[in-house]
Amino acid sequence: MLVSYKWLKELVDLDVTSAELAEKMSTTGIEVEGVSSPAEGLSKIVVGEVLSCEDVPETHLHLCQVNVGEEEPRQIVCGAPNVRAGIKVMVAVPGARIADNYKIKKGKIRGLESLGMICSLGELGISDSVVPKEFADGIQILPEEAVPGEEVFSYLDLDDEIIELSITPNRADALSMRGVAHEVAAIYDKPVHFKEFPLTEGDKEAAASLSVAIESEKAPFYAARILDNVTIAPSPQWLQNLLMNEGIRPINNVVDVTNYILLYFGQPMHAFDLDTFEGDQIVVREARAGEKLVTLDGEERELEVGDLVITVADKPVALAGVMGGAATEISDKSTRVVLEAAVFNGKSIRKTSSRLGLRSESSSRFEKGINLATVTEALDAAASMIADLAGATVHAGIVQAGQLDTTDKQVSTSLSDVNRVLGTDLTYADIEDIFRRLGFGLSGSADLFTVSVPARRWDISIPADLYEEIARIYGYDRLPVSLPQDAGTAGELTATQQLRRKVRTVAEGAGLTEIISYALTTPEKAVEFTLNPTNLTELMWPMTRERSVLRQNMLSGMLDTVSYNVARKNKDLALYEIGKIFEQTGNPKEELPNEINSFAFALTGLVSEKDFQTPATPVDFFYAKGVVEALFDRLGLEADYQATDQLKSLHPGRTALISIKGQPVGYIGQVHPVTAKAYDIPETYVAELNLTAIEASLEPEQPFVEITKFPAVTRDVALLLKAEISHRQVVEAIQAAGVKRLTDIKLFDIFSGEKLGVGLKSMAYTLTFQNPEDSLTDDEVAKYMEKIQKSLEENVGAEVR
Repeated sequence: MLVSYKWLKELVDLDVTSAELAEKMSTTGIEVEGVSSPAEGLSKIVVGEVLSCEDVPETHLHLCQVNVGEEEPRQIVCGAPNVRAGIKVMVAVPGARIADNYKIKKGKIRGLESLGMICSLGELGISDSVVPKEFADGIQILPEEAVPGEEVFSYLDLDDEIIELSITPNRADALSMRGVAHEVAAIYDKPVHFKEFPLTEGDKEAAASLSVAIESEKAPFYAARILDNVTIAPSPQWLQNLLMNEGIRPINNVVDVTNYILLYFGQPMHAFDLDTFEGDQIVVREARAGEKLVTLDGEERELEVGDLVITVADKPVALAGVMGGAATEISDKSTRVVLEAAVFNGKSIRKTSSRLGLRSESSSRFEKGINLATVTEALDAAASMIADLAGATVHAGIVQAGQLDTTDKQVSTSLSDVNRVLGTDLTYADIEDIFRRLGFGLSGSADLFTVSVPARRWDISIPADLYEEIARIYGYDRLPVSLPQDAGTAGELTATQQLRRKVRTVAEGAGLTEIISYALTTPEKAVEFTLNPTNLTELMWPMTRERSVLRQNMLSGMLDTVSYNVARKNKDLALYEIGKIFEQTGNPKEELPNEINSFAFALTGLVSEKDFQTPATPVDFFYAKGVVEALFDRLGLEADYQATDQLKSLHPGRTALISIKGQPVGYIGQVHPVTAKAYDIPETYVAELNLTAIEASLEPEQPFVEITKFPAVTRDVALLLKAEISHRQVVEAIQAAGVKRLTDIKLFDIFSGEKLGVGLKSMAYTLTFQNPEDSLTDDEVAKYMEKIQKSLEENVGAEVR
């Protein structure tokens, strides 16, 4: 919202600078983006009177003699098409500064001396979008009363100061000069002075020529006035200046008045050419499928069911609250005008304007809300101004449909609640003074008082809103400040955060690179690598099917990333992700899914490149398993691995379920060749672990145990076993011997072949024994080995070689 400081001072008696006002407003609830002046950086630009104007042969140029208040006129060469003798213009004399700090100098154009420059508004830095329509392609013509030699700024109000407000949705009342005036008056405890708009009506009744009807709940109220004998002409200079300073292009006296009322009251308005109407009734309704409308910008708009339109003879003539139609536009030939003022549903206007990309000053106000108490007052004011500026006759009465509730809103609270919330010691007299300044009614006592909130402040509806108003006007800087009473606590990481950091450290230490993939995927990929799929959690309005369902695993998204990199010749990849998967065991439409912390990685390509002395080492199952074991070793956990074929997207012979203390926590394996082909990736190994389950399995930190000073003893044992016996079974058999001094079991060799016999294999282990309190003797170790050998023979049928 741009606020003219000159205009504001007409509404409120202010004796402070614009900078002081901006600072005060920013500290009371309405942020000021900045203060600027159109004349800033400009100098030596004076009024000039064109005494003569001669065409320069074979050019578009004109040789002008211009009176700039000096003894002799200045000769200036000008190329503007609208320059002529007898007009007052803006002249930048040599030494002047115009837009972009450009300095004007004496010069020659086509051999003709030019002692200055006749300026357009654009050359003074005024945006082309706000230059009056009649001067858009030429120079600005000043009023007749302009005195040659005087600075031009006061004639065009370029010496005004423009305050730019950043209006939040809850303070849409400040999207009008009256609203801003009320705010400033409350801040400085000043009265407001609003302009009177006397209206004289003619003998003709408006209802005899036009009627209105509403056929949609999205339009609570619609009113119109009719004006005859309208003379379309440029607006007076003061109105043009005001609109330009507010960022609006002057068009003609009728359109400019509707824009003036928009700025002054915050009431969007539109003017129709009554002679273009094909009927005598305006109907506000929702658009029908297939209807079209050519708007004022010349674009044909496809309307949708739900768009609110203004119709005449059942044909759309305007998009309600957004933009008028070209067929009923005010033109230079218009003599009969219909003025509309209405209230439209903000959600409907926002939906239509957003879909069509037609954001306007009117639509933004309807979206945020307007003052219901001044709708007809604004309509009368517009009719009064047009009657004055265009010589129009106003038909008697307003034609309208619908009803408006303009009564004050009653909100109650107590003085004790005010002081409790704000931490103040205000008296009831203070409260009375604050609401007097705001222009609100007040009744009751300190124990319970009721505030009558006028319709212009539709943002106030509950006691908390009253507390905010009191704090604003009393002064945020005057509110008491106190430190929190509770003692501070030392910050620390949660158990989940600690686990994530440990996992990240291990993964990156193993050479993996972290990625972040989408939590949304397709319904198929959501459950592709999931051991126990649950109900899908789908978005109601997904942007695309590829991002429509919450994932139940992270590997599908990770393989998409692998595929993306492989397609770009980046084939050696080691990626990991720590994120969330979503498990839905209930009704997705009624219950939220369970969020499970998860860790996943994918490995493909080479572990090490081939060089002159070492062969290339590709990723395999055991390399991937090593990453998992490194993680569990860091966490102090023992994991069990069990071959599985439950996951159809993983290789049935190279996949294992991972469990801790009998609780499944994830899986590891090779992506099935068929799945790899579908993703267009090479041989890839993956794993996914449930960090939530792992966190629950973590043991408390173990106390430090002094390192023993007695040496350990190792023994190697080679076992002849049946081929189907697994390493896990052997370890369990060794542990079943119950040797307390056994501290480590390590497999260091596996051999099978014809020499051993069909269906047999050899497995060799290193067993480590240690007594923390004494040195072990050979006899003791021999007894331990006998017990272990017996357990192996009984449990797995092993033969010690």
